[in-house]
Amino acid sequence: MMLAGGGVKGGQVYGETDDLGYYPVEKPVSIRDLQSLILTQLGLDPLRLTYSFQGLEQRLIGVEGTGKVPEGLV
Repeated sequence: MMLAGGGVKGGQVYGETDDLGYYPVEKPVSIRDLQSLILTQLGLDPLRLTYSFQGLEQRLIGVEGTGKVPEGLV
């Protein structure tokens, strides 16, 4: 995946994949943590941003999401 602009440091590679580029080998980032990174760069708090669904407050990053931004990407 490539991220450009929005305060993300340019010209860097984060993590490593296998020879085919399919599975992460080093520093894997979950989808929820990637979404937390994007929301943080937009100036939104991923842990406080919620919406109501069937009477429950849901977070955009899900209940499993930690809201942590991977080190070295910002």
